[in-house]
Amino acid sequence: MEIQHQHHLTNGEFSVKNEQQEKLAVMTYIMTDGNTMLIEHTIVDEQLSGQGIGRKLVDAGVQFARAKGFKIIPQCPYANSVFNKTPEYADVWFK
Repeated sequence: MEIQHQHHLTNGEFSVKNEQQEKLAVMTYIMTDGNTMLIEHTIVDEQLSGQGIGRKLVDAGVQFARAKGFKIIPQCPYANSVFNKTPEYADVWFK
């Protein structure tokens, strides 16, 4: 399952689509400034539930932030939970 990424100057998303290009999972973010991502929402369709897709979306966001030198504000309750359970994300967590 491939995670796709779209990034614009002020926002972006990581998503997983089915063969018909319908989004089955998505994590959206906004850029609060030139180098801070605020994760707004993480939504996974129930047909993908229990497969760790939400975690993979958050991880893709963290990898992107590291590559760009960004910090992340995990406002979304799911992303915040993942950050709290993952000390390896401390380098990109904006506190």
